[in-house]
Amino acid sequence: MNLGNNITLTAKKVLNDEAQAIARLADFIDESFEKCVQTLLHLKGRVVVTGIGKSANIATKIVATLNSTGTPALFMHAADAIHGDLGMIQPEDFVICISKSGNTPEIKVLVPLLKRKGARLAALVSSTDSYLAKCADFVLNANVEREACPHNLAPTTSTTAALALGDALAVSLLEARGFSSADFAHLHPGGSLGKRLYLKVEDIYTQNQAPQVTENASLKEIIIEISSKRLGATAVVKDGTTELVGIITDGDLRRMLNKYDSTQGILAGDIMTPSPLTIEPDQYAAEALAIMQQKSITQLIVTKAGKFEGFVHLHDLLKEGLV
Repeated sequence: MNLGNNITLTAKKVLNDEAQAIARLADFIDESFEKCVQTLLHLKGRVVVTGIGKSANIATKIVATLNSTGTPALFMHAADAIHGDLGMIQPEDFVICISKSGNTPEIKVLVPLLKRKGARLAALVSSTDSYLAKCADFVLNANVEREACPHNLAPTTSTTAALALGDALAVSLLEARGFSSADFAHLHPGGSLGKRLYLKVEDIYTQNQAPQVTENASLKEIIIEISSKRLGATAVVKDGTTELVGIITDGDLRRMLNKYDSTQGILAGDIMTPSPLTIEPDQYAAEALAIMQQKSITQLIVTKAGKFEGFVHLHDLLKEGLV
């Protein structure tokens, strides 16, 4: 077998092994898991997630997921806890301790101190017969049969399972709280993710010029309006009003040249596309992007109650990082 084939087979085996291990976790969601979620829902204190080694790395990710989905959480390294950081734990707090074996020396030192503090304890473990599991108020079973490592040594499948179970816990809390996309947006104001959830068309379209002509505008007026406002299109409105009746784009002008032998006497109403796609100012910018992508267009007319307001352009959405 050549090296390339061996690498491919190994990688596929790791992914399949870990996928199967995660699938097995569904069978371990039991009454203890449900009671743990219910307790966290009504918690007056804080959620503190702890672990050591690779479990500490998983703990920091679970803390981040809990915080971003409406459950305030803190990370405490198990080794640091027994050297002073235990002072952060209060009687009303809830500690989630992650450990594959549940029998490491640091955990055996830490658990009695946590119990003495009066904090409730959940054990996220692979071994439900471990010291940690037996001392915990709740057991979150992340049992795996073996690691994906061929020597069954490197934490691979076990850490993946712990991470997945942490996600299950966080999302269960999210659902139980009725945590909405609007709530999510408040916690994620930065980056494209946050902008998709809070940025609206009205926040960006006013930065653009608003090209418009009437139905009776001449070809010269149309070209001047499109070229001077630099959006590649102009709205067409009824005479004396802002009622939208159509749109003329650069593409419409090119098609006109193919359609007519003479351009003399051509008016906006002759070449416009009637009833164009529009969007309201209070709709999300992400909705405007979805329409543009679906229809393969680069600009969208903004209207309010059928009245022309302006344009939102694909470049605006690119500038905001939505694309």
